[in-house]
Amino acid sequence: MPTTLTLKNIPDDVYDRLRAAAEMHRRSLNSEAIVCLETVLTPTKIAPGERLARARQLRTGLSMEFHAHDIDALKKEGRP
Repeated sequence: MPTTLTLKNIPDDVYDRLRAAAEMHRRSLNSEAIVCLETVLTPTKIAPGERLARARQLRTGLSMEFHAHDIDALKKEGRP
């Protein structure tokens, strides 16, 4: 079960960098903070099976379904 974490007294420059990174990656501040924490706290080498399990878990949480042709069309529009 996910846990809620509240951060206080975040320095303005750190908040600004987090906000900019979230915008660049098209994520919410919350999602960007989680990615940053995972990057620092998760071992850099992840077994292929674990990576696949994470990707499947993320996919099940999406409100819409993406197909390869949808992703290709978005890439052609200039979206990462």
